[in-house]
Amino acid sequence: MLDDKSTHQDRLRRNPHLAGRAIQPRGKESDDDGIEGSCAAFGYLRGIRERAEAIEIRFREGNSVWFPYTWLGNWKFNPSEGVLLKFSGDLVYLVLIRGSNLDKPLADSTINLTTAGLQRHRVIWVREMAEEEIQHIGVNGPTIDSIEVAEFESHDDLKQWLGKNAPSFLN
Repeated sequence: MLDDKSTHQDRLRRNPHLAGRAIQPRGKESDDDGIEGSCAAFGYLRGIRERAEAIEIRFREGNSVWFPYTWLGNWKFNPSEGVLLKFSGDLVYLVLIRGSNLDKPLADSTINLTTAGLQRHRVIWVREMAEEEIQHIGVNGPTIDSIEVAEFESHDDLKQWLGKNAPSFLN
């Protein structure tokens, strides 16, 4: 089972490719001072002016992949389809996040996954949730049913994948 008690900074430190990329908030000596918040679906930086360097995608089986926010290009939200993130680096990567209430603010905060989170580079991780967790949250908050990550070398391959997996994002 995935240990979701670890902070974003802890997980970045364990990834040899992203070590040293973690941000250090001004005037803070440690990352245990409450600068991070989370719900079952995603974690975020609390400070409205704080910005993360990377976003971690956590899969149900315990694997993770990180993408730097500097690679994030356009992204789209369609309530019936989910969130589609496009990262451009050595290849083009699409991250399709499916769930419910993805644009709904958390009960104890104004943050949501979309406009106050991803748009402002405050989301530090998103994760696929177990069916029991999704049922427990119900309509009260955001849930993430699945996350698909695909990489592409050509635009034609990208369009073909979108047509098969998320056709509403083709426009």
